[in-house]
Amino acid sequence: MAEITAQLVKDLRERTGAGMMDSKKALTETGGDFEAAVDWLRAKGLATAAKKAGRTAAEGLVGVATSGTKGTAVEVNSETDFVAKNEIFQGFVREVTDLALASGTTDVAALGAQNTAAGKPVSEALTDNIAKIGENQSLRRIAQVSVPAGVVSSYVHNAAAPGLGKIGVLVAIESTGDAAQLEALGKQIAMHIAAANPLALDETGVDPVVVERERSIAREKAAQSGKPADIVEKMVEGGVRKFLGESTLLGQIFVIDGKSKVSDVVAKAAKDLGTPVKIAEFVRFQLGEGIEKEETDFAAEVAAAVGR
Repeated sequence: MAEITAQLVKDLRERTGAGMMDSKKALTETGGDFEAAVDWLRAKGLATAAKKAGRTAAEGLVGVATSGTKGTAVEVNSETDFVAKNEIFQGFVREVTDLALASGTTDVAALGAQNTAAGKPVSEALTDNIAKIGENQSLRRIAQVSVPAGVVSSYVHNAAAPGLGKIGVLVAIESTGDAAQLEALGKQIAMHIAAANPLALDETGVDPVVVERERSIAREKAAQSGKPADIVEKMVEGGVRKFLGESTLLGQIFVIDGKSKVSDVVAKAAKDLGTPVKIAEFVRFQLGEGIEKEETDFAAEVAAAVGR
């Protein structure tokens, strides 16, 4: 059994929104297994389904760029948010995003080997930036989307400059319809994706492990109702369908109007344009997602720095 520390209880509270005593009980019931404790709280109705994914230490910028039927998203990290406001750093992120778009690469090392306008490889330019700015930086990831016909639209949330911000979204819309109307549709859907953070385009794209985890949680919740087994099973499948609807782009309620499903919005656009319209794929980069925050004791650091 893992040690149930105050920090572990605090982390569980922050992750789930549950109370301190409920969080401690969940960890006790699950032998200190953090993920199992999250599921235990959710099954008891004491936590939300969504993880709080925004608590990360990574700063920097996400860059997006599009050209007709293709688009690129790039994330470059730094140690502090101050660097995101630095013109040298912004220029670097913009240039590497454009280089990635032109080459079509999704390989960080390959992009690092490409030459910048100054004739230096991206990797060397990054090293120079670190020396100039005085803070560590890294080229983290790249994504590409494209369609044979149609448009790729983009949206940047919390923009620090055009095409640069905290969240970058690309939406590839396949259609032979009017490009201006498709672009307007794509922009709205990209804004929706930034806000709603879907797991996948539709339910076929959701990790089966995630679906089974939701089914297990739904079954435990339903079992507490005391209803017959056949009713419980219907409740379980209903819970899974609800999860998939809320977690997939085409099943979500469109944030722009608050009532239509995204799939219905796309269908209406196809009717208005008189030609098929399909969301082929999307990319959503949120700065620092998946990077764990390192907890530090600032007072202790200051004391150590002055030799106390």
